[in-house]
Amino acid sequence: MKRAQIVLVTALALVALSGAGLVLLWRANWSGSKATTETHAHVGTGPIIYYRDPDGPFFSIAPKKNDAGKAYIGVRASEDVAFEDKPAAPTPNPTSSRRIRYYRNPMGLPDTSPVPKKDAMGMDYVPVYADESQDASTVTLSPGKMQKTGVRSEPVERRTLTVPIRASGRVEFDPRRTSVVSLRFEGFIESVGKIAEGDYVRKGQPLMRVYGPDLSSVAAEYVAVLNSRAAARIEGAKRRLVNLGLDEATIATIARSRQVPRVITWPAPQGGHVIERAALTGMRAAPGEMLFRIVDHSVVWVLADIPERDVPSVAPGQTAIIRARSYPDRPFEGRVAVVYPHLNAETRTARVRIELPNPGGMLLGDMFTDVEIAAGGTDKVLAVPDSAIIDAGKRQVVILDKEEGQFEPREIKIGRRGDGFAEITSGVGEGDRVVTSANFLIDAESNLKAALQTLDQSGAGK
Repeated sequence: MKRAQIVLVTALALVALSGAGLVLLWRANWSGSKATTETHAHVGTGPIIYYRDPDGPFFSIAPKKNDAGKAYIGVRASEDVAFEDKPAAPTPNPTSSRRIRYYRNPMGLPDTSPVPKKDAMGMDYVPVYADESQDASTVTLSPGKMQKTGVRSEPVERRTLTVPIRASGRVEFDPRRTSVVSLRFEGFIESVGKIAEGDYVRKGQPLMRVYGPDLSSVAAEYVAVLNSRAAARIEGAKRRLVNLGLDEATIATIARSRQVPRVITWPAPQGGHVIERAALTGMRAAPGEMLFRIVDHSVVWVLADIPERDVPSVAPGQTAIIRARSYPDRPFEGRVAVVYPHLNAETRTARVRIELPNPGGMLLGDMFTDVEIAAGGTDKVLAVPDSAIIDAGKRQVVILDKEEGQFEPREIKIGRRGDGFAEITSGVGEGDRVVTSANFLIDAESNLKAALQTLDQSGAGK
């Protein structure tokens, strides 16, 4: 065979062998990939609990297809995502000295088994060992579970509890700072000063000029006694002028002049605002008839109605914050002056009187207000946050943090509440740490542990 033919045959043989090698290699790779896929495919156990979209984070309770026409994939119970640490399957260890007492339901149900088993969802029962704590009231949590549930605790401390009592109130004038101007004799008003309702008058400012026959007679007698220098009768004559309502300044003017004035200038008895004016020039005024009403607004009252249950907490001297509806951003501070000694039979409320300064006369009569009374004592008491208390009605419980993942429910007695805290009268001491977050979960686990121990003891008795 020629040299060229030998080279050609050799080349064709090499090509054939290379092609065969590629085919074998592809077959081997395909078979390997298929075997690998089948080996690593996860086979779920238990019933299908929902369906998921193969192309996105969507779920369905029933079979369906996505927008691309692909069928949703069924997710079985063992494939579902769980946030709790899944207990490892119990592996027999003949060298272990720990004795398994029983197996409990992994979902917390009150169901136990003397032998390993699975629940309806395919989860293994959790072993309970004989050397575990026999105290049913103590719960042990792993650091991982504590972090997942967000357990937080705070120490029990002494603090002053302020219990705010809120009510609605109304502004009223202090009647002790109100004056009525009237005559004690039959008189006539010759003229009235330039004063109208709402005007402010000073003490001693002239209000009107009054003529009265009886007043003139008594004034003439007083002047006669002064002129006769009958010292024994001077005091009596002066007293009759005082009884008719004349002030000391007017009487002194008559004594100096020794003359009987035809009309008397009547002054304002106090400073304040004129809220009523009935006096008119030329009118006849009967004894006791109201001519002016003057009110001093520098101090006002707020009358608030508090619920019957809050009456024992309110006492004179306590601070009260007043917010008028007209000035919601301007608080006024006052003091409780009186707790009225009777209840409103219809509303079952008690009236409280609060006295407070009225700068600039901002608070007007009959204004509605919101009242907040800082009730409670000044002594410090043991207190815990409200969030730490599990209130079951007749029974209140806190969870003590005994460190190292140990928690113990403790029954307590509570007193007053306020500022987000509750007074503790018994059950815990100062310095104890109480759980303020996730305490309901710990309490549920404690109740579960007690129930399981009771079932175990019942089973052992049989």
